[in-house]
Amino acid sequence: MRFLLSALALLLPVQAQAASLKELTEDLVGFANNSIVPLIYALAFLVFIIGMVRYFFLEQGEEGREKGKQLMLWGIIGFVVMFSVWGIVRLLMTALPG
Repeated sequence: MRFLLSALALLLPVQAQAASLKELTEDLVGFANNSIVPLIYALAFLVFIIGMVRYFFLEQGEEGREKGKQLMLWGIIGFVVMFSVWGIVRLLMTALPG
């Protein structure tokens, strides 16, 4: 609960300067697109690469290869989810009245 209140307190100055709801949402989406989304893409790519290294290069037997497959799968799922969310957000941003 304390975290939620802190996050809302950080948004109050942004909301006070915004002239409309559309500007506020554009600012928030711009922040997410420029900082949070690339970080999540990088994490998904890193998980995929770690899984690939475990599967192909590390000699850990069948259990290690299975763990590598799981990590690669989760990396791909992360990419698919992120691209889907990104598309939905872009669709909503163009549909909002200005």
